[in-house]
Amino acid sequence: MHIDAMDAAALARAEAELERRYAALRAEGLNLDLTRGKPAGDQLDLSAALDGALDGGYRTEDGTDARGYGGSDGIVEARRLGAAWLGLAPDEVLAGGNSSLTLMYLFLLGAHRFGLDGPGSAWADDPAGARFLCPAPGYDRHFAICEDLGIEMIPVPMTGEGPGMDRVEALVAGDPGVRGMWCVPRYSNPTGETYSADTVRRIAALGRTAAPGFRVMWDNAYAVHHLADPVAPLENVMAGCRTAGTEDSVVQFASTSKVTFAGAGVAFFGGSRRNVDWFRARLSVMTIGPDKVNQLRHLRRLPDMDAVHALMERHAALLRPKFDCVQRRLEAGLGNLGMGRWTDPDGGYFVSFWTRPGLAKETVRLAAQAGVRLTPAGAAYPRGEDPEDRHIRLAPSFPPLAEVDRAMEVFVTCVKLAAVRGARRTGAQ
Repeated sequence: MHIDAMDAAALARAEAELERRYAALRAEGLNLDLTRGKPAGDQLDLSAALDGALDGGYRTEDGTDARGYGGSDGIVEARRLGAAWLGLAPDEVLAGGNSSLTLMYLFLLGAHRFGLDGPGSAWADDPAGARFLCPAPGYDRHFAICEDLGIEMIPVPMTGEGPGMDRVEALVAGDPGVRGMWCVPRYSNPTGETYSADTVRRIAALGRTAAPGFRVMWDNAYAVHHLADPVAPLENVMAGCRTAGTEDSVVQFASTSKVTFAGAGVAFFGGSRRNVDWFRARLSVMTIGPDKVNQLRHLRRLPDMDAVHALMERHAALLRPKFDCVQRRLEAGLGNLGMGRWTDPDGGYFVSFWTRPGLAKETVRLAAQAGVRLTPAGAAYPRGEDPEDRHIRLAPSFPPLAEVDRAMEVFVTCVKLAAVRGARRTGAQ
């Protein structure tokens, strides 16, 4: 029965039954974790052949010894792969170390502290201030970068086709302190949506009305992380920028962190030649070059995008049962009860769940007491502030399937208990 159709007596009976079930779950002493979107051990095992891939052969295709200093752009093989990944030319890509998040931080640090257009262009020194548009729900680590640098965040709602572009365009055109926007264009973290062609074209055109130095941070974190077939198309944002004459307004990032070894991959930065030259100059102050040996061993195993996609199909085979389990548990336990709604993503690492208003924190609290750790409610919003206290991010990738199933049983019970208690409180007022 839909919760809004339940009278006081029905709600009381439901709460009593849910209390009994919840007490039994707590008594089991569970210790389960759905907090972070990490590859599981069997996924990491898919790239075990990286160890020993070089077998003493350290020369790149242009004859460079990868063990030496230099090569700040990364090896040519890696830049070529990154270009195919990002839809750019090889001379529009830098290949770096393990973390694309590090590259994002360093790029924004440089723009904020030193400026993108020479002396006097630092965002931090501009009386207009520094603000960033943050599609929400979004990626908490993006928001943490802004917090660390003292950049104000402006939430922008997601629509199912990407950020709400009417609001984005109005903010960019009307506020010279808006310096950029975060984007995860395919299988967005955590809502799983892929930006529509119209959204990508409108983002590519933002540089026409934005203040000088405006940059979209285009994070391709899940560009190859498909779960469904056929794959939803994603427009090439740089092609849109070239049409709009805004090539400098978008910088792109990607990595192999959820493709090979999560902690020992290769990251890519891409953009216009002007952006690449600027970022290379900044990086050259802090490093003589990336880990070219790691780049080379990756390229021996993943020489092109065909090899990447073949590997990712094997990842998907391991991930699909876990995501299917989440959907089965949610549908069977909550169905049309009106106690929440959720996404069924075609890729990426997350399922988004929305409780009834004001119940996300309580649901997470109940789950924790029953031995299931979840990402804190509101974490997918700037400063951790979900204005409706509704959103919870579920991350089923890391635990074994049996633990995902058990955790979802607990989660569904907690959603229902929080919803029924909330409805009883509302009815009593």
